[in-house]
Amino acid sequence: MVAYIVVDTEIENPDAYEEYKLMAKPLVEKYGGSYLARGGDLDVKENDRWTPVRVVILQFPDMDTARRFTDSEEYAPAKALRRANAKCTVAIVDGI
Repeated sequence: MVAYIVVDTEIENPDAYEEYKLMAKPLVEKYGGSYLARGGDLDVKENDRWTPVRVVILQFPDMDTARRFTDSEEYAPAKALRRANAKCTVAIVDGI
C-alpha cells in the first residue's frame, strides 16, 4: 500500500533551500519516491486547524520505505540543511 509524505514548509533562506531541493530529489527517487506536488499554487478552503504555507506531497511504495527515507543517513545532511533554512511540519500518511 502506498504512503505519502506531506510537508508544509516556511522557507527562511530561499538560496540555501534551493540547495536542499537539489540534494533531496535524487534521494527521494533512490527510495522509490516521486513528487506529486512541490510548492505549487495553494487554495486553502478551510483552516480551523492548519494554515499551510508551501505544501509538498511525495509518494512512496509503502510506509516502511517512506520512514527509511526520512530516517536514512543519506538524507541526514539534506534534512539538516532544510532544518537550518526552513520551518517544516512533516507527516507520513498511509495510503489506500
